[in-house]
Amino acid sequence: MRAERKKREIFAPMNPRPTIHTITERELQLPAPVVHTLSGGIPLYEVRMGTQDALRLDVIFRAGRSRERKKLAARATARLLREGTRRYSGAAIAEQTDFLGAYLNSTAGMDHARISILCLSRHLEQLLPLLADMLTEPTFPEEELQAYIRRNCQRLSVDLSQSEVVAYREITSLIFGAEHPYGYNSTEALYRSLKREDLLEHFRAHYRAGNCVLFLGGKTEPRHVEAVDRLLAAALPEGNSPHPQLPPHDYTPQRRSFPLPDAAQTSVRIGRPLFPRRHPDYFGFTVLNTLFGGYFGSRLMTNIREGQGLTYNISSTMEFMVFDGCFYVATEVANGQAEHTIREVFAEMEKLCEEPVSEAELGMVKNYLTGNMLNMIDGPFNTLDALKSLTLQGLRPTH
Repeated sequence: MRAERKKREIFAPMNPRPTIHTITERELQLPAPVVHTLSGGIPLYEVRMGTQDALRLDVIFRAGRSRERKKLAARATARLLREGTRRYSGAAIAEQTDFLGAYLNSTAGMDHARISILCLSRHLEQLLPLLADMLTEPTFPEEELQAYIRRNCQRLSVDLSQSEVVAYREITSLIFGAEHPYGYNSTEALYRSLKREDLLEHFRAHYRAGNCVLFLGGKTEPRHVEAVDRLLAAALPEGNSPHPQLPPHDYTPQRRSFPLPDAAQTSVRIGRPLFPRRHPDYFGFTVLNTLFGGYFGSRLMTNIREGQGLTYNISSTMEFMVFDGCFYVATEVANGQAEHTIREVFAEMEKLCEEPVSEAELGMVKNYLTGNMLNMIDGPFNTLDALKSLTLQGLRPTH
């Protein structure tokens, strides 16, 4: 009896079950940033959150693919910013950031280039002159450009043997057009055509104060904002670049196959153009997409994975750019099962058009989206990312 009582005590729960409560609208609100106007009219969005002695500064320029004159120039320019300036070599930049325990990254996407630095709050002022030099006097060393080209050509040859990479490249090219900034694909020829002058031209045209937005988050203080203004914003050249004139994309529904003889599976992509995030149908389509294929309990997962065992994972996704957007379904299936899978995807689409969604299913989707929104604003850096996403899409924090 004593042994049995001891056993029950061992396996008794140590803590009571947490209380479940309804999430209020206030809890889902993005914390309001403090907005500053720095030298050159540069806006800085400050998120004062966190208890750890750390912060992140994101320097954003409207300098992505949509602003290119030479294909692939945006990504190459952003990547090679940290490979050398008039005062610092690439090795010196890496050594200084490592010495201070900081993380430095630079990249470019469809519409924006981003340079981020994550560091201890007390080290920001030491790192800002280095960052300013990168953003005002990069040298784009020829040897680093050639190394960048070689690495990316090697990576591309590996990527093109993977069915999921080929499928994504082709679906976006078909949606937007092979010559559109959002639709063109990298090739070895495009990489090898890059010249140092292309990077310098892209940099001089777009890395300017009028094209810049700053985001600062973490355990910030007024002295950090003052330092960013004095050591970084004031150093950026004035001016901005003209609004991009993107070519229209003439989308035509079609079906294409791209055989890969050695592929172990078949990648399926079904997609179409959508709209930018600021479109009035954004919220309704977000709910619809989540129900259809946007989370683990979606209809696509329930039918095609759990019901028929055709795939390990299937999803539907919305991608948003500043000037456009797209929607697509993605999955990988065994060779020989693609046709069956495609039929089931379209059957689920037809069911959504013909049959009302039950309150229970809609409730599950709402709960998932609510939890996802809470994760998006959990902590200073997640909040900073959410704020940045809205701001760069031309939306208010209350959107």
